[in-house]
Amino acid sequence: MDQKTIQPHIFFFPHMSHGHMIPTIDIAKLFASKGIKTTIISTPHNLSLFSKAIERSKLSGFEIGVLALKFPAVEVGLPEGCESDHMVETQEELQKFLKATTLLAQQLEQLLKDHQPNCLVADIFFPWATDVAAKFGIPRLVFHGTNFISLCVSHHLMKMDLSIVSDSEPLVIPNLPHEHKLAGNQIPDFMKQESELRSFGKAAAESEWRSHGVLVNSFYELEPAYADHYRNFLGIKAWHIGPTFLCNKEIEDKAKRGPKASLDEHEFLKWLSSKEPNSVIYVSFGSVVKFDDAQLLEIALGLEASGQQFIWVVKKEKSDQENKEDWLPEGFEDRVEGRGLVIRGWAPQVPILEHQATGGFVTHCGWNSTMEAVTAGVPMATWPAFADQFYNEKLVTEILGIGVRVVEGAKKWARFGGDRVKKENIEKAVTEVMVGKDAEEMRSRAKALGEMARKSVEEGGSSYKDLNALIQELGLHMCII
Repeated sequence: MDQKTIQPHIFFFPHMSHGHMIPTIDIAKLFASKGIKTTIISTPHNLSLFSKAIERSKLSGFEIGVLALKFPAVEVGLPEGCESDHMVETQEELQKFLKATTLLAQQLEQLLKDHQPNCLVADIFFPWATDVAAKFGIPRLVFHGTNFISLCVSHHLMKMDLSIVSDSEPLVIPNLPHEHKLAGNQIPDFMKQESELRSFGKAAAESEWRSHGVLVNSFYELEPAYADHYRNFLGIKAWHIGPTFLCNKEIEDKAKRGPKASLDEHEFLKWLSSKEPNSVIYVSFGSVVKFDDAQLLEIALGLEASGQQFIWVVKKEKSDQENKEDWLPEGFEDRVEGRGLVIRGWAPQVPILEHQATGGFVTHCGWNSTMEAVTAGVPMATWPAFADQFYNEKLVTEILGIGVRVVEGAKKWARFGGDRVKKENIEKAVTEVMVGKDAEEMRSRAKALGEMARKSVEEGGSSYKDLNALIQELGLHMCII
C-alpha cells in the first residue's frame, strides 16, 4: 500500500496594521521552521507591502503561502483602498474600519471550507473568528500583539466601572503584581461609557477565554509575575513564544520585514558604523502615532539642543526645494550634518537597534518596538501615546529599570492628537538616557535582558519550550497514513 504524508496546516489572520502584520509573519515563520505549512490571510494592499518578506521566507525554505480577502472599505463609508489602520485619521474612521473587519467573516469561512487547515491563528481584533473556526471544528488561537502586563491590565479594566474616573484622581487597578494607576485622561472616553468601541473591547477580551488560548510575543523571564497572573489568576491559556523576530537570522531578513525602506539600509548602516559604540540615539514612533508639524518641530529642537548624535525616522515625504518644511527649523539639517540623520518615511528598525553604535531609543512604547529594543539591549526614553503603550512604559521605566520618561506624570491618550511635549523635555530625556548619571547602569541592565531574550528562543529556552509544547498539544506533527 502506498503511504501518504499529511502535513499540518495553520492559517494566520493578522489585523490590517504594520504592527500586527510584521510579528504575525514572524510567527508563521516560527511554525514553518517546525515543518508546518502556514498561510497568511490579508487584503491585497497589505500582502503587497509584505510580499518581499514573505518571498524571502520562501527562499529560505519556509512553506508560507498567502490568500487574499476583499476589504469592504466602501461598504462602511471609507475610501476605496483604505485597507490598513495606519491610513485611518480620526476616531470616526477607526470605528468604520473596525466595523469593516466584522464583514470579513463570510470570506474567512469560505477559505476555511476550501482549504481545511488544522488551526486558525486570528488577531484579537477579530473576536468573531472563534465562532467561525468552531463551525469547522478547528482550534482558534488569539494573537494580541502585546505583552502579559498589558493583557493583565486590560482585563482588569474591562471589569471596572470607568464612568466615575476623573483626571484629578488616578484610578488604582487592583489585584496586579505591582501597583498600577491610570489618570482619567489616559483612559479614552469610549472606555468610560457604553459605546461601540467599548463593546468591541469586551468581545475581544471574552474571545481570549473562549478560544483555545493566546500567543504572546514575549519571554517568561521578562515579566514572570504577569505571565503567571494571566494564566493562573485570570485563568487564560497562553504560550510565550517571543521575541518572535529572532526567527530572522540574516541582515537582509531583518531589514526586509516591513514596507520598503525610504533609505537603503547599507547607507544608514555605513553612517552608524562611523560612530562610536553607544553614541547614537534612535528616534522613531512607529507606523500609527501621528504628530503634527508643531510637535515635530519641538522634537527637532530638542534633539539639536541635546548635542547627541541621532537617527530620526519621521513619517514625512521629502519636499522639493521650493517648499519649506515647516516641521524642521530652518537650516536644521545643515547644522546637524554628520551628527544627525533624518530618514523620511520607513526604516528597518531591528538593524538600527542591533548596531553597536545605537545607545538609546526614543520610542512610543509600542510592543514590537519595545521588544526589539529589549532584545538589542538598548535603553529607552519613553513617550507613550495611547493604548498598551502606557503599561509598556511602566514595565520599561519602573519594573525593568531600563528607561526614562520623556514626560513625568500622566499623559493624555492621544492617537489623534494630544498635549504637546516641549523641546526641553525631549532634550532632558535624550541626555539622561545617553549620558546621564544612571545611563550606564540602565544600559547594563538592558544588555543583560537582551541576553535572556536570545537564550529564551534557543533550544531549552522558555519560549522554545512553550512553542514546542503548543505544537504538541495541537497535534501539529507530520503523520503518515
